[in-house]
Amino acid sequence: MYDVFSLKDFTFPKDFVWGSGYAGHQVEGNNTNNQWWEMEQEGKTRHKSGLACNSYELYQKDIDLAHSLGHQVFRTSVEWCRIEPEEGVFNNEAAEHYVKLFSGLKEKGIKVFATMVHVTHPLWFHKKGHFEKIENLGCFERYLEYIVPKIAPYVDYWNVINEFNLGNDKSRVDYKLNSVIYHARGYHIIKKYSDAPVSSAHALVQYQPYRPMDKWDIAMTEFQDLRNHEFFFHAIRTGEILYPERDGKFVPEVKNSVDFWSINCYVRDMIDARKARFNGKRYDHKELKMIDANFYLEEMFPECMIANMSRLTDKPVIISENGCSCNDDRFRIVYLALYLSALAEAIKMGADVKGYLYWSLMDNFEWGSYLPRFGLCDCNFETFERTPKPSAYFFKEIIENNGFNQQILRKYLTELPSLGK
Repeated sequence: MYDVFSLKDFTFPKDFVWGSGYAGHQVEGNNTNNQWWEMEQEGKTRHKSGLACNSYELYQKDIDLAHSLGHQVFRTSVEWCRIEPEEGVFNNEAAEHYVKLFSGLKEKGIKVFATMVHVTHPLWFHKKGHFEKIENLGCFERYLEYIVPKIAPYVDYWNVINEFNLGNDKSRVDYKLNSVIYHARGYHIIKKYSDAPVSSAHALVQYQPYRPMDKWDIAMTEFQDLRNHEFFFHAIRTGEILYPERDGKFVPEVKNSVDFWSINCYVRDMIDARKARFNGKRYDHKELKMIDANFYLEEMFPECMIANMSRLTDKPVIISENGCSCNDDRFRIVYLALYLSALAEAIKMGADVKGYLYWSLMDNFEWGSYLPRFGLCDCNFETFERTPKPSAYFFKEIIENNGFNQQILRKYLTELPSLGK
């Protein structure tokens, strides 16, 4: 078991940066011109995003909130579907909105971490085959050439695309492999206008064999890792795009097209070779059902921080997402203490981790549902009032001390939380 009350104190490197983030569609509201909105209207999601957190109107409240909690960097997305709602038609007013958002963060002394595509893209682009078709690359180039020069003066870190690496159905493979090329083209366009470091956010799930000594589970674990992780890391390191049952190809502009590894790190997945999709169940003794729904993050496994960082020692790393979905905020405090302890351990082992962004600043629309609660702050989805939770103040003190100690923990947690009734 984990006992956070026995955790040793730890600190982070001198220039380490701390913050949080969210994605535009999760918070802005009325983001009507993308493929997710259409799915919501067709009843393919549990909930509709609607006004979400109304952040398109209330972005200054979010800036003030992040500032009041001591956040030094904030990650959010530019919504392409607002910038170019119709093919070839640009919305200058929407572009100015993101200029105001980013300049407002800078005025508060908060570094800007901008993601150019975070899950959503314009509906017209989706109907053309989106990232699944390499011939659509010109559409992406046109978008970036329009918006990047406008926001570049304010951006300190860039993500081209968020989490394109997971999934192995045929159409998804086309999407993934093409996205490597879209990413590289985006990298080089951004570099024309900005000296700030560029990456794409990689969802780094740690895969583990369900039966640790079973050769089939071990082999399929390696296979899954190649398909979802190593194909990207290998492409960036060498320029060679490799994938099972596909001819390899060398694309020179892909090589070294990240300046740092942007890593979204949460948990592990168990690999069961007896399942067609290798989707093994979590061990019963590790399952934590922290919300009133089945969810894929029902575990705390801070060791994934150490395992994942140990494979990324060739470039600096920023943890661009890590967070806990729970109804009882005490679990979030435990989660933060454990995962940050593991991250500090990884740094001692040689990982060059430059920063940590908690996901997310506040509860929001979690891609089809309002049930998962990741936020450091609560959002009332009727009044849109933002209210920091105890974990927000715990995290604020972590930031102020650039590390953890038991005195901080015991101000916010008096006992280990339990799901027992």
